[in-house]
Amino acid sequence: MDFETMQTMQKELHERYLEKWGPLSPELGKELLLWMIGEAGEVADIMKKQGNRKILEDKETHQHFVEELCDVLMYLNDIMLCYSISPKELEKTYTEKHHWNLNRW
Repeated sequence: MDFETMQTMQKELHERYLEKWGPLSPELGKELLLWMIGEAGEVADIMKKQGNRKILEDKETHQHFVEELCDVLMYLNDIMLCYSISPKELEKTYTEKHHWNLNRW
């Protein structure tokens, strides 16, 4: 799945709950960043409490880990939408950053 598909899905989700969540905007983006950090904390908790081996070998733990990572990606896509960051812009900047990091040291 690519970011364009994920953003389309997030737009659909946001439209369904627009009255409850409000419009996608930079103001909402700040709040969503905090929620994303909370979800990243849940990912870290699984790593800390369950350990790498259980994440890799226990089907239930692995699935929970993937679900929490999906929550992080959902919030990331929402934040991108709030700040009008397109998948193409992200791809371009990601590629540039990758090349910079390849030659960093």
